[in-house]
Amino acid sequence: MTTLPARAGTKGVPRAARERQVLAAATEEFGLHGYEATTVAAVAARVGVTKPLLHHYFGSKEDLYLACLNPVGDGLLDAVRDAMAEHATDAAPTPLRVMGALFAALDGRREAWFVLYDGTLPPGSAAARRAAYYRGAIDDLAAIGTADLLQEAGAGDPLDADALKYAWRGLCTALVRWWANHPEQSPEAMTRRCARLFAASRSILAVDDGST
Repeated sequence: MTTLPARAGTKGVPRAARERQVLAAATEEFGLHGYEATTVAAVAARVGVTKPLLHHYFGSKEDLYLACLNPVGDGLLDAVRDAMAEHATDAAPTPLRVMGALFAALDGRREAWFVLYDGTLPPGSAAARRAAYYRGAIDDLAAIGTADLLQEAGAGDPLDADALKYAWRGLCTALVRWWANHPEQSPEAMTRRCARLFAASRSILAVDDGST
């Protein structure tokens, strides 16, 4: 394989621009098909470059995945942190603020959520460890944000927090998956939908203490 100069591009496209194209295509491929089923050849074909050139730019398939994962993980973490920091100026409950922030962060790249929450990553690999780091950091923030809910409900079992963490992650994943199947829905529309769903859930699950 001929080694290309550091700034070389392809077909007149500057290397930096081509790398952005590759990362966008790879993020979508990993998100739609999972790490195991995604191939470097498929990503290269989508962008219109050769497989050797893609390897030259990013290295192995795992290196390419990590190049996609890091901006996704950093972006989602920043979005959640910012949403939780708005509690003093925003009357919306924390879970709704977080959902709105996630929708905004994923706008235009909804499949990116499934790059982070990919069950096909090789166990023990650098990719799996890095994804676990981001998932753990988001879970930790979620635990802080839902602590008030548990306190209000009088939940004293330490396992309640752990159960809620998994339930919250599953809810987020389910809503993002639904959103991916409804491309006409904006982040703002999804946030309003969540507000209605959360309100309906409270009504459905409410217990009338006087009836028992």
